[in-house]
Amino acid sequence: MTSSPTQTIDQTLPTPDSLAASLGRLLEQATQSGATSAAATMSISIGLTVTVRGGDVESVEFQRDRDLSLTAYRGQRSGSASSADWSEDSLGEVVERALAISQHTGEDPYAGLPDAARQATDFPDLDLHHPWSLSVADAIDLALACEAAGLAADDRIHQSEGATVSTHAGLTLLANTQGFIGHRLGTSHSLSCSVLARDGDDMQRDYWYSSSRRHEDLEAAEAVGRRAGERAAARLGARSIQTQAMPVLFVPELARGLIGHFLGAISGGNLYRRASFLLDSAGQQVFAPGIRITQQPFLSRAAGSRSFDSEGVAMTDRTLIDADGVLQGYLLGSYSARRLGLETTGNAGGPANVVVEPGALDFAGLLAEMGDGLLVTELMGQGLNMVTGDYSRGASGFMVRNGVICEPVDEITIAGNLSDVFKQIRAVGRDVDIRGNCRCGSLLIDGMTVAGQ
Repeated sequence: MTSSPTQTIDQTLPTPDSLAASLGRLLEQATQSGATSAAATMSISIGLTVTVRGGDVESVEFQRDRDLSLTAYRGQRSGSASSADWSEDSLGEVVERALAISQHTGEDPYAGLPDAARQATDFPDLDLHHPWSLSVADAIDLALACEAAGLAADDRIHQSEGATVSTHAGLTLLANTQGFIGHRLGTSHSLSCSVLARDGDDMQRDYWYSSSRRHEDLEAAEAVGRRAGERAAARLGARSIQTQAMPVLFVPELARGLIGHFLGAISGGNLYRRASFLLDSAGQQVFAPGIRITQQPFLSRAAGSRSFDSEGVAMTDRTLIDADGVLQGYLLGSYSARRLGLETTGNAGGPANVVVEPGALDFAGLLAEMGDGLLVTELMGQGLNMVTGDYSRGASGFMVRNGVICEPVDEITIAGNLSDVFKQIRAVGRDVDIRGNCRCGSLLIDGMTVAGQ
């Protein structure tokens, strides 16, 4: 869309009460039309994304999306419909479509709304909403400063793949015919930069980014760009290595991916489908002693904070892995819990703020603890068999000798079985990455296979 450089994005959202009335009418129409129960959501998001490349503005995108969705039940049959139109006529059409679909679905004894007694009744202020009054011109200036710092970080940086500034605000309401109604209001802001380094015929790319609920908490644009440039230049001269077993140190932004695989393995959908390498593992040791993992959904301004799950069930602080490395329970919504003969854990839609308890060592301390091994800074491909736990990913990073980062390496593969890998974690760093839903420091793992030449 056409925009003026002085135009400022208006992140003013409707009040929850103004949307709640429409949701109430939607649910009332559903029950009057034959639904035995129903759940509905309304969501609206507003955002601005600006990208520059090579000193020029590549794109300016204003985004304003909204969605209305309804799941209607006729006994154990269900149908769902959605629309971006919030008019009164559209409400009736959504109800009609959802109920029509329910007539053609099979009965599912596990379907239905959550236990009403488990629905959230307390909605603490988690300090998630911090709009950014950002003009297009200011966003462009920030992106240009970020890119310029990336290009100036090293003489061998020769090209930019772009720098991006993004700001979004969103509101979601959830309601059902059991009387639950709740809303989530939040913002997210980010800065990112990607550059290419060249030395002769050798070219390497790398990036960096910062994200936060409050724009004041973002890293400076120049710092983000400089970090991207330094990372790209450091990778020049990378080569493969001989296949061998060695300790591997995952930097925080990659370590949380390993923890993400664990979370997937204890999630209800994989469990009731019997497609998890941690099937029937509750009460068993699955991590090395001393590794403790919790869910903390009420952290102020955190990326994953929320007081209720996608069904309206109250979130809770939970210990997933205790200090002995023992799995304390699964991640279940109402449907998967019923399939497994268990109770919901309030995790429909996934966990909220998974925290791997940091250890005593900083990043330098982890390198010294490892001595000789591989520091992994990038992973490629998917490479996980969720049923068996077999793990194999393309990787690049740096060799470490006597606790010192040495030459860069690439065109390698790291492999192992996650059932073993989790038990071989020697240390968790205190260099915790707080940018995502999983907060984790660097992970030092013993004895993974690194395949190269």
